Amino acid sequence: MAFDSLSTKFQDVFKKLKGKGKLSENDIKLAMKEVKRALLEADVNFKVVKKFVAAVSEKAVGEEVMKGLNPGQMVIKIVRDELVDLMGKEVVPLVPVSGGKPTILMMCGLQGAGKTTTAAKLAAQFKEKGKKPLLVACDIYRPAAIEQLKINGEKVGVPVFEMGTEHKPVEIVKAALEYTAKERLDMIFIDTAGRLQIDEDMMEELKEIKREVEVNFSILTVDSMTGQEAVNVAATFNEEIGIEGVILTKLDGDTRGGAALSIRAVTGKPILYAGMGEKLTDLQPFYPDRMASRILGMGDVESLIEKAQAAVDEEAAMKMQEKIKKATFDFNDFLEQMDQINKMGDINELMGMIPGLSQKVANVEVDPNAMNHPKAIILSMTPEERENPNLINMSRKQRIAKGCGLDMAEVNRFLKQFEQTRKMMKQFSGMMGKKKHGRFKLPFGF
Repeated sequence: MAFDSLSTKFQDVFKKLKGKGKLSENDIKLAMKEVKRALLEADVNFKVVKKFVAAVSEKAVGEEVMKGLNPGQMVIKIVRDELVDLMGKEVVPLVPVSGGKPTILMMCGLQGAGKTTTAAKLAAQFKEKGKKPLLVACDIYRPAAIEQLKINGEKVGVPVFEMGTEHKPVEIVKAALEYTAKERLDMIFIDTAGRLQIDEDMMEELKEIKREVEVNFSILTVDSMTGQEAVNVAATFNEEIGIEGVILTKLDGDTRGGAALSIRAVTGKPILYAGMGEKLTDLQPFYPDRMASRILGMGDVESLIEKAQAAVDEEAAMKMQEKIKKATFDFNDFLEQMDQINKMGDINELMGMIPGLSQKVANVEVDPNAMNHPKAIILSMTPEERENPNLINMSRKQRIAKGCGLDMAEVNRFLKQFEQTRKMMKQFSGMMGKKKHGRFKLPFGF
């Protein structure tokens, strides 16, 4: 995940501050020196770092902070507030135009930034909101890009308009507008050509489209793994054609995060969305406050809840709760739970959203395929065995182990863990029920 290294360094700095009863100006000066170094190593723009450290230092060197009851926590709050301010304070939504005209979005960026995939992801999100989008293939230099857009469009159920590679992009866009009117569509996503680097021909193509067509949003897709170069690209595109916002891709990768912390300050343009994976559903609105909390190791409960709500069916969850209470939770239910967790996204990202856990797992990489063995064991069972785990005796275990290609020891270990989990869930459910009726109270304030 992006910011992992920066997050670890920040938390090390604040751990030292928390250990002090009172802070001196020298304490804050030393802490800000480490913060500055951490930001520069994260590839944040030098001018942005200088301004950020100055702003934090000015607010931190105050009597109410240095002599406060918890000065370390107060400094952390100041840093968080400044990070939020740096990234834009609040989420900036893309609002389709009204008045009967289709909303036209021109997707632009360098080759390899994930522009074509992002166009499909964005179109899919607006389709879920009730819109009727159209993807328009204008990368006439790479037939593979046209084919990729068609494949992605089919996956998300969004039509793709293309005229091959023999027409100018502006001609394709005009023809797409006629098609949109005929089919009564209301959003157009133009997938323009990318280049290995910024060049005059590329910019002229984009300018021509904007001259001939009323583009409502020019959206730049940048690869966050390119670091400071992503900021330079954003600044150039904004100067040349004018952009309304940026989408950062590959924020789930091993990136230092400097682009996310610099783009808004350098260009004045908001980060609209963050690409958090390769799946067509892995595109999230960019929430500066949530991102700041994650950078500081405070987790991101709001995003975690949203992911859970999107993945879990409420009626199914109620049925599952009843099964847990009655200890009738079986292997079919276990499979269902695994599928719901997979729908929520990468397990490493989910752990980073849990307050207090992100630092503990900072250097722990959970294998996304870790659940494959338990799944293979369950799928090697008969339907009766999945519904009634008590049926599984020694001979059945041997057959299951042979069927999934795993050692008997691993099968035994999984079955034992499953039974222990089932008992624990029943006990916890009973405790919560007694607490609800006033007959039992859990310790530690639960």
